[in-house]
Amino acid sequence: MSNNSTGKPIITSDPWSKLRTFTDARIALGRCGTSLPVTESLEFKLAHARARDAVLVPADMVSLANQLELQGYSTIQLESSVVDRMEYLVRPDKGRLLSETSSIALQHHGQRNFDIGITVCDGLSGPAIHENAYEIVSGFLECVAKTELRVAPVCLVTNGRVAIGDEIGHLLGCKMMILLVGERPGLSSSNSLGAYITYEPKPGITDEARNCISNIRTGGMSIAEGVRKITYLVESGLALGKTGVELKDKMSSSYLPLQGLIPSL
Repeated sequence: MSNNSTGKPIITSDPWSKLRTFTDARIALGRCGTSLPVTESLEFKLAHARARDAVLVPADMVSLANQLELQGYSTIQLESSVVDRMEYLVRPDKGRLLSETSSIALQHHGQRNFDIGITVCDGLSGPAIHENAYEIVSGFLECVAKTELRVAPVCLVTNGRVAIGDEIGHLLGCKMMILLVGERPGLSSSNSLGAYITYEPKPGITDEARNCISNIRTGGMSIAEGVRKITYLVESGLALGKTGVELKDKMSSSYLPLQGLIPSL
């Protein structure tokens, strides 16, 4: 700790500083006189800049498609009905709908009636997609490969919101839709991915019909645990024929993905 000419400390530490080892939250920052220490002030500005960039910098869906296709997974590139990123931010309703071109493409898709659909939306965080989406999708598909479940091509949506998965799932005839989306960034988490699981998706479904898993990222819920929890909710939802408020997360620490309920369907 630095001292001034009188020998008194310049920066006064916070008595809660030990709690910082347990959270990324901005607590116990200390003070310098009546202000924040310079280091903490600069770190705040950096975190704020990262959060803004997360929202404004587009996700590279082409690279994600290439990664998945190299592993043998089919993809479909789609877009919402918004014109550009600025409209996406001020018109959430348009981000919930496919563009006319994308809707027609799915209507003319050669295959329908899948057990599971997977949609990835950039949402409000490009880094969340870049850092987490490939591992989540590929990890889940590795689990599903052990079953006879039919999985639709992975749909990659630019400027999409959560509800756009309902339209996609309906057009492809998916029994269950998993939607991965970049979550609204915070000052300690600009790369957080959310997962939404919906049984029998169709336009007009509201949020009580979905299960949500939030904060999948390094420093939050690990990718491995995220895959395990998504798989549990999909498996349980298919077995019970429901998701949302009627499907409770009772996953035990000993749960093994897709080795319990699916064989009994």
